Amino acid sequence: MSTLLDVKGLVAGYGGIPALHGVEFNLEEGGVTTLLGANGAGKTTTLRALCGMIRARGEATFAGKRLIGMQTEDIVRLGIAHVPEGRGTFTRMSVEENLQLGAMTRRNGSDIKQDIERVYDHFPRLRQRRAQQAGTLSGGEQQMLAIGRALMLRPRLMLLDEPSFGLAPLVVREMFHILAALNRDEKVSMLLVEQNASLALSLADTAYLLETGRIVTSGPAAQIREDEGVRRSYLGY
Repeated sequence: MSTLLDVKGLVAGYGGIPALHGVEFNLEEGGVTTLLGANGAGKTTTLRALCGMIRARGEATFAGKRLIGMQTEDIVRLGIAHVPEGRGTFTRMSVEENLQLGAMTRRNGSDIKQDIERVYDHFPRLRQRRAQQAGTLSGGEQQMLAIGRALMLRPRLMLLDEPSFGLAPLVVREMFHILAALNRDEKVSMLLVEQNASLALSLADTAYLLETGRIVTSGPAAQIREDEGVRRSYLGY
């Protein structure tokens, strides 16, 4: 596999207060990398910096193209889809309108219709609610819609921020089963931020552990999962 995303010396923060202090990691094409750490470690800030949502310094290249300083809409056109914490659906629009909005950078109408059906195949409950307002969906259904809308970009890379947040365990298992299938069958690369470390490590092939804006350890996900010292000190299970 080749490197798809390469991050070096990433520095970012809010209001002049740094939250990231030279973060470095990479993600292989077709792989799943997870960023782990406690609340406030800098995981979400990393995703926002890569999306152009906050100012950042350092180097971040995606398929050889430099992301730092690029506008968010241009980053989207490269094939990077961001699924933010808290779903981010347009609550007054229908399920299908949300999906159509996810394809706003695309032009081929027949391909868009096919991709909407593909999303419904992954998430049958969304097909049943295609005309329903997104704001009336359950939390799990809204998360499915947020992922489905991201898929409408035909992304090479999905940035997933706490996809299990606030969901029932059964829904979480279903969600991660679908994410695993997307990675395996459609070769969608993923950068996953997830508070449930055990769940994240079961999906990922590579893990990086953040503490106060710095990478403190990294390695194959299976190795991190079996490291009792890391689990007790940082992951809480």
